[in-house]
Order: sequence, then C-alpha cells, then structure tokens
Amino acid sequence: MKRYRKRPVAVEAARLDRRNLVEIRSWIGGSCDCVLNGMLRIRTLEGVMAAKPGDWIIRGVNGEFYPCRDDIFRKTYEPEAD
Repeated sequence: MKRYRKRPVAVEAARLDRRNLVEIRSWIGGSCDCVLNGMLRIRTLEGVMAAKPGDWIIRGVNGEFYPCRDDIFRKTYEPEAD
C-alpha cells in the first residue's frame, strides 16, 4: 500500500461549549438543531451528526459544517501562523 499525506488546507473552526452555543448556531445557520445539555445536531454531507460540548465545529473547504472530537482535531489541525 502507498502512503498519502493530507493536503494542508486552512479551515475555520470553533470549539463548542455552553457559552458559545448561540454564536455557533448563528455561524452554522439552518444546518443545525439544538438538543439538551448544549448539544447540537448538525446536518452534514454524511447525514446528521451530534456535537457535544468540547467538540470542534469545522467549516470545510466547500462551506459544509461538521463536528470533530477534540482529540482528533488536535492531531489533525494546528493554528495558522499570524
């Protein structure tokens, strides 16, 4: 098998918590529903996915939104240099 490296692509992301729930819902727009305990249900290209506090919400290269667990986000992304 050959190995492949993910292309470096800058994305917008915000970490979900109970304090920024309204801000993130506004950012995502009509693609999400709020559920109990600060969780969001986000309509993604793969179907509806749940995001819980501590997860990251990412806007992908085509403008789509999806959640990502914190541990996976930290292994995959790093802040851009200013």
